[in-house]
Amino acid sequence: MSIEVKDIHFSYGKIKALEGITLDLSQDAIGLLGPNGAGKSTLIRILLGFLCPDKGEGRILDYDIKQQQSFIRRYVGYMPEDDCFIPELDAVSFTSYLGELSGMPRQEAMKRAHEALFYVGLEESRYRKVETYSGGMKQRLKLAQAIVHDPKLMFLDEPTSGLDPQGRNEILELIVDISSKKGIQVLISSHILPDIELTCSYVVILNKGKLAAQGEISKLKEIRDLYEIKIKGESEGFLQKLRDIKCRVEKMEEGLLKVYLPPDQDKQEIFRIAAEKNVQMRHFVKSESSLEDLFAKVVGVD
Repeated sequence: MSIEVKDIHFSYGKIKALEGITLDLSQDAIGLLGPNGAGKSTLIRILLGFLCPDKGEGRILDYDIKQQQSFIRRYVGYMPEDDCFIPELDAVSFTSYLGELSGMPRQEAMKRAHEALFYVGLEESRYRKVETYSGGMKQRLKLAQAIVHDPKLMFLDEPTSGLDPQGRNEILELIVDISSKKGIQVLISSHILPDIELTCSYVVILNKGKLAAQGEISKLKEIRDLYEIKIKGESEGFLQKLRDIKCRVEKMEEGLLKVYLPPDQDKQEIFRIAAEKNVQMRHFVKSESSLEDLFAKVVGVD
């Protein structure tokens, strides 16, 4: 397994950031999801060796996360969410310097810096100082420095943050190319669910520091008991009764409702409640779930 952690706990003072996280991950592209404060960034920092867990153990590319952090950083690329540039350096010098910090000889690091900047589309701007770059160019530069040392694994934290639609699509295309054609495993932390669905086949969802769900996206979506309905009549009593039996109800456009049935509940119960509340069922179909539906269910988003 490329990423292997067992019973990871971490707290910031009295605030528990991670509680009992256990993962075995070897997929090419993995999405890391969770609401703000779920523990995503903390987990990445622990995997990189920047933080030491209060409890638990783990290995990245078979290197111990507590004892062999320098080896982990040599073979892992990291694209942070926040800008991390050195003022007054041009892009090629900055990227080359990061390559050297990863253990590359200076000449090889410079050669690879040019190649990485060309790959991300910054070849014409590689001699400009990084502080003159636009937001989209800075995201590309962060991706370039993450791949300059030819890593085996990459952690990408909010890689499309602040980008316009075109820039976002271009970064996502690069990520797909990295994971599918260059043989580099990627773990992408993002709050933009369509980005994860486009680039990843496997997902890990954290909520309040705990593992809420994990698995192949296609399989996780298949097991959802999700129905799309339309009714006529007084709806409030009907909807309240559905909530009483632990259904989650989401109002959509054109009067449609999404109803998420709990696993132990039969769909016929919806019709029974409709009859009890004198509500006509005008539309009832099993809905194709999305990653957004899955996320909403496991983190309890209303």
